[in-house]
Amino acid sequence: MEGEREEQGEITQREDSSREKGFGKDFVEVMESTWDFTAAVRGRRSKMPSRWGSLPDLCLEHVFGFLPYCNRRNAALVCHHWYRVMHSPSLWRFRVFQFSGRMSIYRRSEGLSAVAYVRSMGIYLKRLQVLVYPPHRNFRAQKLEQAINDLLTELLRVRAPLQSFSLVGLELDRCCWSVEPKDRIVSGLCHFLRRSTLTSVCLNDMRNHLHDGLEVLSALSHSQCQDHPRANISSLQLKGFFSSIRPAYPSVSDAFFHLHSLTNLSLNYTCLSNDLLTVLQHGHQPLQQYSSRKKNTLQTFSLYCTLNDLYQQLVSGDLWASLASSCSNLKVKFTVDQVINNNHLARILLPEIPLTEYTMTAFCTPDTDWSAKPLLNDMLPQYRYSLQYLFLDLTNDEPLDVELLQLVRVCECLEQLTVWAFLEIKTVERLLNIRMTERNSLNTIRMKIYTLDDDIKEQEDQLEKILSCYELLPPELEMFAIVYPFIDS
Repeated sequence: MEGEREEQGEITQREDSSREKGFGKDFVEVMESTWDFTAAVRGRRSKMPSRWGSLPDLCLEHVFGFLPYCNRRNAALVCHHWYRVMHSPSLWRFRVFQFSGRMSIYRRSEGLSAVAYVRSMGIYLKRLQVLVYPPHRNFRAQKLEQAINDLLTELLRVRAPLQSFSLVGLELDRCCWSVEPKDRIVSGLCHFLRRSTLTSVCLNDMRNHLHDGLEVLSALSHSQCQDHPRANISSLQLKGFFSSIRPAYPSVSDAFFHLHSLTNLSLNYTCLSNDLLTVLQHGHQPLQQYSSRKKNTLQTFSLYCTLNDLYQQLVSGDLWASLASSCSNLKVKFTVDQVINNNHLARILLPEIPLTEYTMTAFCTPDTDWSAKPLLNDMLPQYRYSLQYLFLDLTNDEPLDVELLQLVRVCECLEQLTVWAFLEIKTVERLLNIRMTERNSLNTIRMKIYTLDDDIKEQEDQLEKILSCYELLPPELEMFAIVYPFIDS
C-alpha cells in the first residue's frame, strides 16, 4: 500500500508539472497512460493495465501526428518506445515556419529555431511552407533576410528531400527592403532553386521587380534542364509574384521555356500574353521531339486580376482555343478583385476560354458608375457549357435578381453558387425552384442578402418562412442563406 501511494504521488506530481508547463489536457492524458506503461516495464505494479504499450507503431504515429511540434519533442523523451516511434519519417515530412523578423528575449529567434529543426529532422522533410509577415522596418527586413537564407542554406546542407516548397508574403516592393538585403534574398533563393529537385513551388506575394522576378524564374527553368532529370515542376503558384508597377507579360514567356511539365499554374493576368499561351500549348520542346513526347498536360490555370494591374495586352482568342484543344482537361479559374470596368472585363473574358470557376469581388461606393448587368447578361453566359463554380460579392445596390436567375438557368454545368449582393428575399425561393426543376447538378447554394435596413427582423422572418417550405430538400444539396445588414463606410 505504501508503495502504491508513493507511485500515485509521483504520477500526480508529473501531472501538475505538465499542466504548469502549458500542456493541454489531451497531452496530459496521453502522458498518464505512458507512465503506466513505463512503470510496468520497470516491474512496478500499476492499477490500470497499459493501453499504449500494445499499440502498433502505425497507430502511435497517427496519434502523434495530432500533437503540435513543440509537444512532439517533449513526448519523445517519455520512453525509448516513444522516442523510436517519434522519429518515424512520416511524422516530419511536413513543416510550417512563420517568420516576422521580430526579436524576443524570452525565446530563440525564428531563424535559429528553423535551422535547428532542419538540422535534426530535415532528412525527412518533403513539404515545407514558410509564411512571412511583411516587415515594416528596415532592421526587421534584415532579420528576415538572414533567417530565410540560413534556412535555405541548411536545407541544402542536409540534402532535405523536398518535393514541395512554399515561400509566401515577402512583398519585396516595400520601402523597408533596402537594395542589399533584397539582392541577398533573391540570390539565396535562386541558388536554392537551382540545386533543388522540386515538383511544387509556391512564391505568392513575393512582389519582385521585373529583373529580380525573371532571375528567380530563370533559376526554376535551370532546375528543369538535363543536369536535373528528376526535377519536373508540375505545380507553380506565382500569384502576386511581380510588382504591379509595370506589366510583366513581354518577358515572362521566355522564362517558361523549360517548364514543360506543368499541370497547375497560377499567375497574375499581367503576365499573360500570346507568347505564353503558345509556350504552354507546345511545352516549348523542339519540333522533332513532339511526336515522342506526350502533349502538354496543363490541367488547372488560375489567373488573378486586381485593381492595380495593368490591362494593356491583347490576348488572342484563337490561342486560347488552341490551348484548350491541346489540353483536353484544362480548367481555367479567374479571380477578379475590384476590376469594375466593363471594357477591361470584356477584354479579359474571351469566349474561347474554358472557364470553370469565376470569383469576383466588387466594393462600390454610391458614386461608382458601374453596373454588373453586362457581366451577368453577356459575359458569363458565354461559359454556359463550362462554368461550374461562381462566387460574386457585389456591393452596388442595383437590382440584379432577374439577371442572376437567368444566368443560373443558362449555365448547364453550374455546381456551386455563392452570391453576396443586394437581392430580394423572394429570389431565394425562385432559385430553389430552379434547382429542383432544372438544375440538379447545382448542389451548393450560399447566399448573403445585403440590406440597408437596420431592422432586419421582418426580412429574416420572410426568409425563414421560405426555407421552411423546403424541408425535404435533396440530401446532396447544401443550402445556406442569411440577411446581412450592409454598413457603408
